[in-house]
Amino acid sequence: RQWGAAQAKLPFILLLLNIAWKPARQNNSHPLRHIYKKNHDMTKTRKGKTEQLLRVDDHDFTMRPAFGGPAIPVGVDVQVESLDSISEVDMDFTMTLYLRHYWKDERLSFPSITNKSMTFDGRLVKKIWVPDVFFVHSKRSFIHDTTTDNIMLRVFPDGHVLYSMRITVTAMCNMDFSRFPLDSQTCSLELESYAYTDEDLMLYWKNGNESLKTDEKISLSQFLIQKFHTTSRLAFYSSTGWYNRLYINFTLHRHIFFFLLQTYFPATLMVMLSWVSFWIDRRAVPARVSLGITTVLTMSTIITGVNASMPRVSYIKAVDIYLWVSFVFVFLSVLEYAAVNYLTTVQERKERKLREKFPCTCGIPHTKTMMLDGTYSESDANSLAGYTRSQIVIEEEKQDKMVVHLAMSNESNSSRKRGLKGHVGLRIIQNTHAIDKYSRLIFPGTYIFFNLIYWSVFC
Repeated sequence: RQWGAAQAKLPFILLLLNIAWKPARQNNSHPLRHIYKKNHDMTKTRKGKTEQLLRVDDHDFTMRPAFGGPAIPVGVDVQVESLDSISEVDMDFTMTLYLRHYWKDERLSFPSITNKSMTFDGRLVKKIWVPDVFFVHSKRSFIHDTTTDNIMLRVFPDGHVLYSMRITVTAMCNMDFSRFPLDSQTCSLELESYAYTDEDLMLYWKNGNESLKTDEKISLSQFLIQKFHTTSRLAFYSSTGWYNRLYINFTLHRHIFFFLLQTYFPATLMVMLSWVSFWIDRRAVPARVSLGITTVLTMSTIITGVNASMPRVSYIKAVDIYLWVSFVFVFLSVLEYAAVNYLTTVQERKERKLREKFPCTCGIPHTKTMMLDGTYSESDANSLAGYTRSQIVIEEEKQDKMVVHLAMSNESNSSRKRGLKGHVGLRIIQNTHAIDKYSRLIFPGTYIFFNLIYWSVFC
């Protein structure tokens, strides 16, 4: 009976031995397995999270480094990537730059045999302390986020930190347009800590003037960038205290050639065009009036176009002086013809009254009109035989030039035409009023003198 019970348990015992022997056989089936274990790449072994390596959870990063102690120095340097635009109307500028901060936080130190730094993206920034630098007088700003947030954080074993961002900022620039468009503008981008005064955070340029780098390819369509430089000073707020403020200053000199083509040359041509009316016959009223009105309206359009692209400042700009003086010259040419036309009308009225006072038919049936300037041909003297000497002298003293209707026969018609051929040029001069003669010299001379004064002062 006992033997039978032992036989019944034997298969169960053999099964247990088989199960226990199989893992041992598998381990011994590869005799080089221990060699592979020794040569395994330990750099790929994840020992723990980055936060655990930097001991982020062991510290309170809501407080600045060395809280309660001296102010923490934070160095800054900037690399300007581009000046995107300058707006005179909004009085601001847009700049894209790389902003970098340097400081030391011993709470982020970590052991390292090779003394190499570790680089992280923007996700770690939210878990540690970083300087709260902002742009003073900025209107808009943003951190580029294509394809991810353009933020870089580099931590060194001794706790030094490099924090870099790529930012586009639009900031205010107080511009003075009193010499526009012959002006130069100086704009500043100001950086400052928002919460920490100079007792808690000392903001400074890391390498002095060398802290500001610019791309040599930076250019603007309307301006020549003369120089970039850095400065720093303390800013005081009555309710919070003193703060360190850093300045990025740059000077812009405006290109004048665009405004010469679009503003100065057209205005000058309009003024010169208005002078053409001085050579047009004073009796050609439609020609001279239309020319004057056209030049006035053109100058008004030029002035309106220039002011539309400028802020509504309350002082006079250099371009305003030139345009309005040119407008006055054009307007005076219209007034000049108004004076000429009025005096001509008055003169003709006097001549008409004179003809009515001394009618002359001399018994000849056909009448013609001729111009008397004090010199009479032989045929003219015969036609005036009805006049006494005293009457002719009195009328010459009243008017240098008068028109007399004389009755002339057909026989004297041909001789009168021959006498008038030699006086065609004289008659043209006599038809031109004295004001036109003087205007041909006074207007150009005065405008040239104005241009000499203008360009010598503003250039």
